[in-house]
Parts: sequence; C-alpha cells; structure tokens
Amino acid sequence: MISSAFNKLSADKQDRILNAAFKEFAAQGYELASTNRIVQEAGISKGMLFYYFESKWGLYCFSVDYGIDYMRREYVDLLDDEETDFLKKLKHASEVKLELYVRSPHLFNFMGSVVLDHEVNLPESLSNRLTEVQSTAYSKLFSNIDTTLFRNDLPAKQIVKLIQWSIDGYSQEITHRLAGRRLSTVDLKPHWEEFEAYLIALRKVYYQQEEATS
Repeated sequence: MISSAFNKLSADKQDRILNAAFKEFAAQGYELASTNRIVQEAGISKGMLFYYFESKWGLYCFSVDYGIDYMRREYVDLLDDEETDFLKKLKHASEVKLELYVRSPHLFNFMGSVVLDHEVNLPESLSNRLTEVQSTAYSKLFSNIDTTLFRNDLPAKQIVKLIQWSIDGYSQEITHRLAGRRLSTVDLKPHWEEFEAYLIALRKVYYQQEEATS
C-alpha cells in the first residue's frame, strides 16, 4: 500500500512532501497543480514521488485522507460539545482553529480548498469521510445551545447566525494577518485580547442584559 511505504520515510521527509503537496494543491487546484513544483519544494526526485504515490491523483487522494484524519484529531475532536453558552463554544473553537492554522497553514488551506472545489470528484470513501467530519463539527458547534441566554426580542436562530458570521469574519481577518508567519514567532496574546473585546461586545448586543454584565 502507498501509505505503508510512505510511512517508512523519516518524519522530516514525510512533512516536506506533504507540505509541498498541500501548498501546491491549495494554490493551484488539482488540475493545474504541478508535480514538478511539488518535488522541487520537497527536495526529492520525481521518481521518488511516483514510487510512493504512483500518480498525481494518488498523491492528491493520500493528501485528502491525511488531512481528514488530521482535522478530526486536531480540530473536531477538540471541540467542546458540553458547553451550552454559544459564545464560549465559538471562542474555544476559534482558538483551536487559529492554533491549527498557524501550526499547519498549508494543510489548513488545502483542506479548505478540498471542501470548496466541487470540480474534483473524490472517491466515495473519501467523500463520505469528509462529509462525516464536517457533520460532526457542525453538530458540536450548533447543538446543545442554551438560547435562554439570548435577548428575547430577536429569533434565536437569527442571533446564532449573526454571531457566527461575526466570528467567522474575525477569524478570517486574523488568519490573513498571520499568513506566512511561524507559530514560534507569533505572540498570540494581543490577538486573544482583541478577540475577547469583540466577544464582550457581541455578548452585550445579543445576550440578555444580566448575562452581559455578569
């Protein structure tokens, strides 16, 4: 199997190959992605690449398979489905997502491109696994919400959407700010302080007044 042979490589070489693939596929899409650029970025021969993956499609599917496992382990499994306060739930999810992005930006961008690129027809097994992971994440984020915490003059579903859009927009802004920077060089404290300020504002706008002042 491709995976068993690939796993015999050193961790450093595996990381170089996968990160090169993630970067190229995320930037160019599957059709325009170049294995020449991938091997150059990874510092390996083209023969070695095809020895382990047989084809560009084999590399792409392996990358998706690896990415699904990684996103489940490093993001979905860490989401708190016991928390009932929606803002606290989203705060924790955003922290996990941001830390994942700054740690593995190419993988993060690649998996985003996989979700959005409907022109690539994944094997059914991969497509089903990707859907299952997305459904699990959605369920953890949008179930078990205590809507009695919200102000009562707006529909709860509307408040959930408005808060979600606000958090998503801020998260995108932060990822753009941190693009290309290594986690070891990033002081996250100012970003979290800014994020906390926005959460306080959202709580004042959308939550019952006594909850906002507690």
